[in-house]
Amino acid sequence: MLILLAIWFFISFGCGILFVEQLNAIRFFGFPLGFWFAQQGSIFGFLGLIAFYVWKMNQLDRKHDFHED
Repeated sequence: MLILLAIWFFISFGCGILFVEQLNAIRFFGFPLGFWFAQQGSIFGFLGLIAFYVWKMNQLDRKHDFHED
């Protein structure tokens, strides 16, 4: 859980605010990468984190015989 929170913090605060100047030097689909992370990239990152969390929790449910299948 702490690793997922650290990734969330890095995506939202790091890529969207702290490292925006360095990321803006890189272009992504015609836009500066820092702008892209602040507007859309963070959403994709959060969706990836949610999907990973669901997958991992389902694994733990099956391991402890608490699944709903």
